[in-house]
Amino acid sequence: MSYKSKIVSTGKYLPEGVITNFDLEKLVDTNDEWIVSRTGINTRRKALESVLDMAYNASMDAIKKAEYDKDKIDLIIVATITNEIKSPSIANLLQAKLGLNDKQVMAFDVNAACTGFVYALEVATSLLQSWKFKSALVVGSEKMTNIVDFTDRNTCILFGDGAGSMIVEPGDIDSVFYNDSKGDNTKILEVDKYVKMNGPRVYQFAVDIIPKTINKILRDNNLTLDDIDVIIPHQANKRIVESIIKEMNLSDDKVILNIDRYGNTSAASIPITIAEYKEENKDLKTILIVGFGGGFTWGAAILKI
Repeated sequence: MSYKSKIVSTGKYLPEGVITNFDLEKLVDTNDEWIVSRTGINTRRKALESVLDMAYNASMDAIKKAEYDKDKIDLIIVATITNEIKSPSIANLLQAKLGLNDKQVMAFDVNAACTGFVYALEVATSLLQSWKFKSALVVGSEKMTNIVDFTDRNTCILFGDGAGSMIVEPGDIDSVFYNDSKGDNTKILEVDKYVKMNGPRVYQFAVDIIPKTINKILRDNNLTLDDIDVIIPHQANKRIVESIIKEMNLSDDKVILNIDRYGNTSAASIPITIAEYKEENKDLKTILIVGFGGGFTWGAAILKI
């Protein structure tokens, strides 16, 4: 699906706390070499702050970068699976924390696991087409360390905390999306109190669905990989990304990775990576973002930023 919009600014927030592989060696039967060889992760962040606090900090980063009038924001969507409470939504609380309670604002959360930001961005962009809304704040914020079992060596090595944000307005630049899902009633990947997953099955799903998703969004929009400056995938596992690079015959510099520093931050991973990329690349670029996650959910977007 294609929409007209304009990405005004991006932001991120990464908490100061760090969990190294050597820290995890003290908790479970693992070691640095094993973790790096299987995941590509060296460190991940651990927040003392709440999911809301991180969402706010990432939002303010985007606002400050653009010297943006936050009073223009009238749509807030937060992608998260780690809200510490069932209600209110992080988006509602973020509205209050940003001082926007005296305005008419539509605010809600999206739960689509690691694909959450891609889903939220399409919802926001489509709502902006109505011209009912002037400005959308889209955030991915996750405190994954709250839902990780630090006695389970297969999952505790993977996840970290953080938040990323994007401010989007109606505009004249094409943004295209493809989102999809398939109900997983076999519990391959789920969160009850803690993240539980069948690692090999998730890996098989990811290495199959990501190339298909990339190829579909390109084909549907009569584009090729030559039309894309960089691909920003969900930062789940370096081995997954390396498999896709090999299968699609991509150059290493075509795909942006930061999983070595942050681990898997679920719905926050794509907007964090976008914000970092934008800090290094001021010129307008065409990026393809692609995510996959529990649900199962998957999706992609092609944006100019």
